[in-house]
Amino acid sequence: MEKIRFEQAEELIRKSCTNIRRESRFRDPHDGVIDTRKFQEALMELIEAEDHIYASLPSHELTGEDAYDFCRRLMAAREAIDGMLADFGVIEREDPSERIKEASKGKLILVNNSSVKKLLVKAGVEPANILVAGVPLSVDDMKKINPRIPDAALKGIEKKIEHLKNDIERKLEDLGEILVIGEPDKSTGLLASRAEELYGAGVRLDENIRDLTPEEILKLLS
Repeated sequence: MEKIRFEQAEELIRKSCTNIRRESRFRDPHDGVIDTRKFQEALMELIEAEDHIYASLPSHELTGEDAYDFCRRLMAAREAIDGMLADFGVIEREDPSERIKEASKGKLILVNNSSVKKLLVKAGVEPANILVAGVPLSVDDMKKINPRIPDAALKGIEKKIEHLKNDIERKLEDLGEILVIGEPDKSTGLLASRAEELYGAGVRLDENIRDLTPEEILKLLS
């Protein structure tokens, strides 16, 4: 059964490639190397999208989260297919920084250190959309990070936390949602959990964040 579904998905990809090459903006392919990772990704996304076809019988009508997930799967498959077509010169490769800039619009991105901010800015995120926390969002979390921290130092930390919360709330007046992006270390994990609790933040943690490609950073922002 799984083999049949893979064959069906492969056929959908072949048809999509055939159709798009008829458009005037598509060029004749040159020699290239198949990115099997992208091909596999496209297959898997189409297979996941196919589930909605059977689940929506007999009308095939989708609403709410189902409609969102179906379209998201198709867009992810399309992105992978476009990447392969670009590898063969059929379409012009898009500048990923423009797509990243667009994806980050309306989002406040909370990071735990300046190195992650530099990574995101280099990838295309507007610096004004990124806030470096530097401290957790709770004194209790600070104690978890450093149980031996003296009470005198906690008073200074408490003021920094208050300033951080004020900055977040001020920026959220203009930006609709908040994401915490970083590595899954203890301090970033505590920051993410507290931001999720206080502001309904989305959490995007990755062990290899400094090695992510622009396409992978784009997925973090989605």
